Amino acid sequence: MLAGRSFAAPARQCLRTSVRSQQIYRPAFVSQSRYNSQVAKFKGQKGSDGKYTVTLIEGDGIGPEIAQSVKDIYSAANVPIKWESVDVTPTLKDGKTVIPDEAIDSVRRNYVALKGPLATPVGKGHVSLNLTLRRTFNLFANVRPCKSIQGYKTPYDNVDTVLIRENTEGEYSGIEHVVVDGVVQSIKLITREASERVLRFAFQYAQSVGKPKVRVVHKATIMKMSDGLFLNLGREIAKDYPDVEFDAELLDNACLKVVTDPTPYNDKVLVMPNLYGDILSDMCAGLIGGLGLTPSGNIGDECSIFEAVHGSAPDIAGKGLANPTALLLSSIMMLQHMGLHEHANKIQAAIFKTLAEGKTITGDLGGKSKTHEYAGAVIKNL
Repeated sequence: MLAGRSFAAPARQCLRTSVRSQQIYRPAFVSQSRYNSQVAKFKGQKGSDGKYTVTLIEGDGIGPEIAQSVKDIYSAANVPIKWESVDVTPTLKDGKTVIPDEAIDSVRRNYVALKGPLATPVGKGHVSLNLTLRRTFNLFANVRPCKSIQGYKTPYDNVDTVLIRENTEGEYSGIEHVVVDGVVQSIKLITREASERVLRFAFQYAQSVGKPKVRVVHKATIMKMSDGLFLNLGREIAKDYPDVEFDAELLDNACLKVVTDPTPYNDKVLVMPNLYGDILSDMCAGLIGGLGLTPSGNIGDECSIFEAVHGSAPDIAGKGLANPTALLLSSIMMLQHMGLHEHANKIQAAIFKTLAEGKTITGDLGGKSKTHEYAGAVIKNL
């Protein structure tokens, strides 16, 4: 991850400096040998007990409650994993917000983690822990599938979108500063290496889930150099995947079309720079009922973290009202990433059956059941 830089020049000079600095930030394009390699393959191994160890970050607020639901269901389904719970309460180290070394060591040792919601201070306090985790483990791609759930009616039917967001740079690089009083400049960083990595992952992900098309969502009409680099790399990399169709669409046009009719996007994997992915993935989550029903995975070359992306909901913490579906579905993505497809399919079918029955669902879905009652229904449907 690239550290922020402070420039003392006037605004116009800052822009010229950032253009010149592309020679510093943009590594040489990787060799053809990497083109054909599998990106972000799970490297974990079973222990002597025949189980994988998975790092568990329960999170804040309702996190421990929904994490308990996952643990109960996995135990009932005899999933061959054991949980290693860690605390990620931030500390300051050399003036920077970091997570404890014990948590870092656990994720690096296990190669995979499941994470509940973490609270982030607004406008003050430590930086986002979610962002800190992505930077710490270089989690370069965020994968967000959004699929309609039978039994939970929304204005949209048959939604089946997949968005892949570059996760480490763009507007989230943290390169911003005050030029003069009342003028703040924030620099959007796009590098060839990071773009190539997430684009290649998008093509490989499309192949793995049977999506025949990859589409870059961009704004290269305005940001001709940054988004232009991302788009042109997409065209270049597409040549290595002749079985996957490639095209591109402007961000504003994509948003308009998705909310008008999302079904034409069902056969596509959408891949895009960081900020666009942040906004568009939440918008697509709204099509299927919100973040409480949406799984998410953050993928890295070494480690990957799967998470519920909804808030920590401190107002209902400890009351047994939380809906664990997002964390459960994120854990399904985790099992698929680990190659445990049989267990993933079994638990996912039980979740969808429980939701479709509509008898034992939480208040946010229109039901009256407690968190543990919902989990119990899933266990019954295994």
